[in-house]
Amino acid sequence: MPIKTEVWAVGSTPIQLQESILPSEQLLEDMIVSAPRLLSDEWMLIGRQENTGLGGRIDLLAIAPDGSLVLIELKRDRTPRDVVAQSLDYAAWVEHLRGEDISAIYQRFRPGQDLAKDFQQRFGQCLEEETLNQSHQIIIVASGLDASTERIVAYLSKRDIPINVLCFQVFQAGEQQLISRSWLFDPARTQLSSAVAAEGQSEPWNSEFYCSFGHSATRSWEDAVKYGFICGGGGTWYSQTLQLLNPGDRVWVNIPQQGYVGVGRVTGQATPAAEFHVSQNGEEIPVLEAAKRGNYHAEFVDDPERCEYFVPVTWLQTVPVSQAVREVGMFGNQNTVCRPTTPKWRWTVERLKEHFPRYDDARV
Repeated sequence: MPIKTEVWAVGSTPIQLQESILPSEQLLEDMIVSAPRLLSDEWMLIGRQENTGLGGRIDLLAIAPDGSLVLIELKRDRTPRDVVAQSLDYAAWVEHLRGEDISAIYQRFRPGQDLAKDFQQRFGQCLEEETLNQSHQIIIVASGLDASTERIVAYLSKRDIPINVLCFQVFQAGEQQLISRSWLFDPARTQLSSAVAAEGQSEPWNSEFYCSFGHSATRSWEDAVKYGFICGGGGTWYSQTLQLLNPGDRVWVNIPQQGYVGVGRVTGQATPAAEFHVSQNGEEIPVLEAAKRGNYHAEFVDDPERCEYFVPVTWLQTVPVSQAVREVGMFGNQNTVCRPTTPKWRWTVERLKEHFPRYDDARV
């Protein structure tokens, strides 16, 4: 069903706000550039109105925390179906961008700035050459979506093409205009499709989940082992993939740049920090009162988009960070949780089962 939002002013007699339009879609682009969170708080804009050499210009280009690119196209005066075709054409161009090409695009967007330094400052991690532009997402921004276009985008998405639509609607409230947004699909679905594309060759999923655990001042592996959890937060890009996990799932935990440190079975759903409790001395207490080796984005505890989310886990076998298992060729990914479908993941799990022989000692 095409996306449609209605807004009402709260009162004893609710008043429906009338739908309006922006003076121009150029204004929407300007608003996104000045406040990128209108699209997502998880991406960094790196390009605008970039000439593809194919007879057109990309409206906006962004980069995600894992180094993947995000192609953003505004509908403007094109029909919805035309903009889908145009976006796919541009995506073919984006796919072949090299590191130096992307740096040059950023220089034109932010003259005098350095992409690697700004990426480090924005995401708190290095921009690795081997992960840069290993995959990309296609995001179409439109004020409306017809049924035909929705079917086309849904068809592509079901076949793991990382494409999504963000619909903006404008409403008039007196002299002021208000804007709302709604995604066609859960952004986590598109994020994961992008991650799958980065893996290249695929095969049937082996039902084993991968977790990237960011052991740092923010979160502690020792806490995770002691209290039985995995977690992610600081933005929806880091936390939303935790929603993939369900009780009974087996998850293998990797600490980036260190190696694999444990395997466990999930015992519950992803829960925000304010609602997650752990057992300490036989008493259930809030996780932020018990887990003191990291800050777990405590400053965002009341922000559902940026707070830390926790998934309870029964550990089957763990090792300290100093004994992390790391071998050349083992699978790695910066998404907090993913379902890899690459032969490398199957091989990695086979090797990990040798290092963690109690991987199936208990079931929940």
